[in-house]
Amino acid sequence: MSGNPFHRLAPFIKEFIYKNRWETLREAQVDACRVLFDTPHHLLIASGTASGKTEAAFFPALTELYESPSRSVGILYIAPLKALINDQFARLNDLLREGNIPVWHWHGDVPQADKTKLMQNPSGVLQITPESLEGLLMNRPNAIPALFHDLRFIIIDEVHAFMGADRGIQVLSLLARLSRMAGCRPRRIGLSATLSDYASVTEWLAAGTRESVEVSAPQGGRKLRLSVEHFSFPDARNEEEAEHLERAKQAYHTFVYDHTHLKKALIFTNSRSDAEEAILEMRRIAAKRGERDVFYVHHGSISAMLREETEAALRQGPGPAVAAATLTLELGIDLGELERVVQLGAPYSCASFVQRLGRSGRRGDAASEMVFVTPEEEDEEAQLPARMPWTLLRAIAVIELYVREKWVEPLNVRQLPVGLLYHQTMSILKSMGEAEPEDLKEAVLGLPSFRSIASEDYDAFMEYMLGMGHIEKLDEGGLLIGLAGEKIVNNFRFYAVFKDDEEHVVYNGTEEIGSITTVPPPGYCFSLAGKLWKVEEVDNRHKAVYVKGSRGKVDTLWVGGGGDMHTRIMTKIREILGSTALYPYLAPSAAARLERARRLAKESGLLTRSVLPAGGDSVFILPWAGSRQFRTLERLLKNNLKGPLGLRTVMPMEPYYMVVAGKADAETLEEAIIAETAAASDPLVLLGPDEAPYLGKYDEFIPHDLLRKAFALDGLDVPGLIQVLKQWRQPDHP
Repeated sequence: MSGNPFHRLAPFIKEFIYKNRWETLREAQVDACRVLFDTPHHLLIASGTASGKTEAAFFPALTELYESPSRSVGILYIAPLKALINDQFARLNDLLREGNIPVWHWHGDVPQADKTKLMQNPSGVLQITPESLEGLLMNRPNAIPALFHDLRFIIIDEVHAFMGADRGIQVLSLLARLSRMAGCRPRRIGLSATLSDYASVTEWLAAGTRESVEVSAPQGGRKLRLSVEHFSFPDARNEEEAEHLERAKQAYHTFVYDHTHLKKALIFTNSRSDAEEAILEMRRIAAKRGERDVFYVHHGSISAMLREETEAALRQGPGPAVAAATLTLELGIDLGELERVVQLGAPYSCASFVQRLGRSGRRGDAASEMVFVTPEEEDEEAQLPARMPWTLLRAIAVIELYVREKWVEPLNVRQLPVGLLYHQTMSILKSMGEAEPEDLKEAVLGLPSFRSIASEDYDAFMEYMLGMGHIEKLDEGGLLIGLAGEKIVNNFRFYAVFKDDEEHVVYNGTEEIGSITTVPPPGYCFSLAGKLWKVEEVDNRHKAVYVKGSRGKVDTLWVGGGGDMHTRIMTKIREILGSTALYPYLAPSAAARLERARRLAKESGLLTRSVLPAGGDSVFILPWAGSRQFRTLERLLKNNLKGPLGLRTVMPMEPYYMVVAGKADAETLEEAIIAETAAASDPLVLLGPDEAPYLGKYDEFIPHDLLRKAFALDGLDVPGLIQVLKQWRQPDHP
């Protein structure tokens, strides 16, 4: 074929390209046409944000549907967020109207009438979340052949958001079940802007199929504009220090306000609490200055209506418009010409940094612009590791790893996903109605993610399920879902494999504001959607909280906001502390704070020894390890060394350092850690005899021995810890 596949596209797609005044197809789009027109292979499109990935997937797939209309849904598009589906639905609707190809979307907010129309006329493109697809396969098994028997393509958006998580295992299981139930063999197209390890992704994308995966990964250059500002929040032990702290916080919030309020901007935070607090403060400053309130909040606990209002203000409104968001706006929703992205704190991963960076600079030659604002609590009298500016160091590390080395975290797939084993067993049995034991076993263990489950382990699991009453055995030998299982499976929360807490919906009059998991008593004030509310009434029966607007100071109702970190980020932080390199994106305050940290690291010996005396009978451990290896070390100290070494306490400050108190000195403790880790060839030795920790939502329904085995494989990382320990006396700095 010629180098330009434009002439092979459907007429309505060519017209779309003309109307949008595209001068040429992008590299990813040319690649996709080559693979999908001329080979039978699956396809992974791994290119930057705003590089035309969605069009690259849809143009050739839609051309096939135009030239040879499918007799069922022809393209299934799976996305991790309802907002992403709504965004793509709006983008595709105009394009497909010209081609007379219907596009449907299916999730919890879609009216039942629209779903009924699809069932009556299965055709075109269906956009869906994994949870809604789970419900479809479970509850409407007889409709699956008619819906999908001529399915040609499955497009999985934001592949990296699924892989390495339980949802990824769920997605692979759903795809295998759908193909089996509908008798179809669709090609798979994965989309992502956040990948570096293509081998593991292609293996995941092809799982359970015969075809190989081709990769399109154009390396387009992109202009970046990065800056890192630093703010110190002093410890407040007296009235004078409290005034200093208040001034520091005012300066911090004023900086964020001044850098956003006249623009279309996104403020990313690592928690819902931080997003709420940021917008409360922005609104206070605006009111004090008599300026417009252009501020919004966007996270998973905000009502759908208010989230859509935020997206519309950023995408279509004249501006300015500023939204504080968590990962709900991190994924590929097109928010148009955002002028700036601000990150409060630092992301915990390079993958998150890349996604957030890509929200700006999506039009023409505009640069992707991101301002890091790193607040740090400072206490000069604190113990040594607590005086390190870890947030600032993390920001520099993720920037250096991605911008200089193009490194992004490799994807880690669960080896023994036992919670998902329960989930898929119950889902499949629900769709079958009644099943012979061997048929059910074959259906479950035949799924790609469960082929590592031993036959005897599955038999023991099924015996456990029968004993709990989650499954019932008929006199004739067939299996049904039992009474205890019905309570789990018939709840809408069963569709999701990620943990979600019971929530109360918050109403201001008849308007739904959002939802909260911690329910305060009447008279209590809390923030939601960036505004302050006072509780008027709590209706526990209907899970509702009625509020009215309020004023004043308030605590938010969410905890957490941390994240897992990879060992490579911690190693990079160590390198940064030991280096003399200058980083041009650091503001003067950030550069000065880094220099102080480097001096302290050098003077204290923190870079040459990982176990250091801390005064009295305490020592510091700085493992320079990722979160999983850090937890493995913590467990080794608490379960294996605490008694023999006479350790009194082990206090983790994950993943940066630990404080250990007891009889062992630093040298003895370091040698014991290295020796004990080398001897722990079986990670089960790090678990107490009665210990079987949970890793996922449905682990509570798994027998004790199988749960222990799963945690040892997927919760701990002894080989990774051994690699970390090799570096303890070999500093990674020039």
